[in-house]
Amino acid sequence: MQQNKQEIEIIRLFKKLLKNKPRGHHDPIFLGNEKKYLNKCISSGYVSYVGKFVSLFERKVSQYTKTKYTIATSSGTSALHLVLRYFNLGPEDEVLVPSLTYVATANAVTYCGATPNFLDIETDSLGVCPKKLVSYLKKKTIKKGKFIYNKKTNKKIKAMIAVHLYGFPCKIIELKKICKKNNIILIEDAAEALGSLYKKKHLGTFGDAGVLSFNGNKPITCGSGGAVITNNKTMCLKLKHLSTHAKKQDLIDHIHDDIGYNYRMNNLSAAVGCAQMENIKKIIKAKRKNYLWYRKAFEKLKYVQILKEPKLSKTNYWLITAVLKNHKIKNKVLKKLKREGYGLRTTWRPLHSLEIYKNCPRDKMENSNDFFKRTINFPSSPKLNYS
Repeated sequence: MQQNKQEIEIIRLFKKLLKNKPRGHHDPIFLGNEKKYLNKCISSGYVSYVGKFVSLFERKVSQYTKTKYTIATSSGTSALHLVLRYFNLGPEDEVLVPSLTYVATANAVTYCGATPNFLDIETDSLGVCPKKLVSYLKKKTIKKGKFIYNKKTNKKIKAMIAVHLYGFPCKIIELKKICKKNNIILIEDAAEALGSLYKKKHLGTFGDAGVLSFNGNKPITCGSGGAVITNNKTMCLKLKHLSTHAKKQDLIDHIHDDIGYNYRMNNLSAAVGCAQMENIKKIIKAKRKNYLWYRKAFEKLKYVQILKEPKLSKTNYWLITAVLKNHKIKNKVLKKLKREGYGLRTTWRPLHSLEIYKNCPRDKMENSNDFFKRTINFPSSPKLNYS
């Protein structure tokens, strides 16, 4: 009886807040120079990656994130794959990855022939738990020379991908210390974190490289697209080269000196991205208002928690996330509201539970499994509170 009452109350409050008007999950907002820049791009004839908007967009992203270099790519996944390729990940390597992340994080590892090694999260930051990581490495790895290896598979633990889930900073400084101690490359998956800061520093700038996404549902969008941000000039030059089929500059011939990829962002996408970057402060402001909006609406319900940004951080609140005390009502709430057209969804399914990754090494997953059972992402478009 109580369970049914909670379900009804959540649905009633939710619909009242949205004025009984179905909303998409994260509709993009285009209120700036998007059409103007697209027309310029089309008129110029340069619509592939050869065009001025690509380099302009890179400069805007670097300026915003306070990094020296940005490499614009066709997607966040391709950006992550390029970084892993730069660090020569291969079949003899394992990469530490949180189980609670979008599947693209692990897929990029698999593209390289390496193996994801899944870790549990902690509930306050939603990122890899540093304490559990130290314990896991102590139990499961052995040191050989400068590096550590999985005792069971004998593969090197070569890298970690630290994910800033929903734009919330993981405990990146603690994770960086652990990686440094064990000679592990640290890559930040900040695909969901454009506009999020930890100790006034943009996420994606703490590790050896950071990856962003500009997919249609991200804080700002290029339609599709991604980027690598770094302060390493050598990395920048190499990744730009790899992203354009590793084609050397030659006036009359086609010379390719490496196995490259068609991963460069095109000029049309970059044109949209430039216009979006011009309004990013207003967009992030609207998304932060979304959090206050939902929190106020649900604050009287003790069985619903709207997740708040961790201490010392300022996040983009990419997806407003509600954690239910009673996991049994989650699917009922989702089904009822989704059938009526509201853009809610469950959080990412922990990757260790997918058939494609069930045989990968992993830690115990108490927090990831519990979080998945009890969590709903609410509609989070900046349109909800843009002004």
